[in-house]
Amino acid sequence: MELVLTYDMRAPAFGAPAPELYAAALDQAAWGDEVGFDSIGLGEHHASPDGYDPSPLILAAAMGGRTKRILFRTSVLLVPLYDKVKLAEDVAVAQLATGGRILLGVGGGYRPAEFEMFDKDLGDRWRVIGETIAFLREAWKGEPFEWEGRRCHVTPAPVPPPPILLGGGSKAAAKRAARIADGWFPPLDPRLWTPYREECVALGKEDPGSYPANGPIFLWVSADPDRDWDRVMPHVLHQLRSYSEWTVEAFGRPAGPYAQDITAESVRQSPAYQVVTPDQALELASQLGDHSVFYLNPLLAGIHPKASWEMLSLFEREVLPDLRKVARG
Repeated sequence: MELVLTYDMRAPAFGAPAPELYAAALDQAAWGDEVGFDSIGLGEHHASPDGYDPSPLILAAAMGGRTKRILFRTSVLLVPLYDKVKLAEDVAVAQLATGGRILLGVGGGYRPAEFEMFDKDLGDRWRVIGETIAFLREAWKGEPFEWEGRRCHVTPAPVPPPPILLGGGSKAAAKRAARIADGWFPPLDPRLWTPYREECVALGKEDPGSYPANGPIFLWVSADPDRDWDRVMPHVLHQLRSYSEWTVEAFGRPAGPYAQDITAESVRQSPAYQVVTPDQALELASQLGDHSVFYLNPLLAGIHPKASWEMLSLFEREVLPDLRKVARG
């Protein structure tokens, strides 16, 4: 079972202020490293009124200074918005600063406002992703090379070059990941794993195996779930409604499994958002099994750090000691 902490660093006006959230995120990264979490997932968006983290590589490097073994996965870095050379340099420095603990999840993005702000073409994003991945592989060799008539030399070289995981939401993206990336980062949709796995095998690459069972994208461990549902619900609704607004912006309609009928009642019925007792968390782990991913998102959309730490302390005392044992059966 892979244990993952995730952070988007949203700070809506009704929640905790950004300076407190960033300080807590650094402290929680150190905690997660100490108690045995495997990785930290860091998202990226731009021009978000709530301050969604626009610079996950910087946050990963800062967390790297507070930790020793935990990995940092960008989920996902919007590479079409970056200058290729500067991206290669920034990733190299983050990889060196963290002692080789960057997992570079990359994707194309979908919000027109982000591409407009960076003066990039949204419709050209998948071509750019392919070119950028090829550029990064060449750049990270640490040797001078030519690219589209330019002389390039990216130093220092990352040691080792970080694996590149391609994200996306279609079968075409899954197959593209098999061809050009080191792994596939599907949006919690097991149906997209099959075309990725089949393409890997067809290309003669190592079989990536079966798709791991995924826990809820938001899990809150509580001694009093009814009380804590009331505490976290405004933050969950904010996240969901924001994503719904972004899909309307991008596609002209709400998209995704939770983009419509977003109410407190519909959220409480959703398997993707759960507030559970410690015993229920362990039961969930048993259902997921060992080949699985278990997520905590302790500062979701500005949840106050004090409440977040109360949850993490309860998790550490009453869930973590038996979590992997239960998952193994």
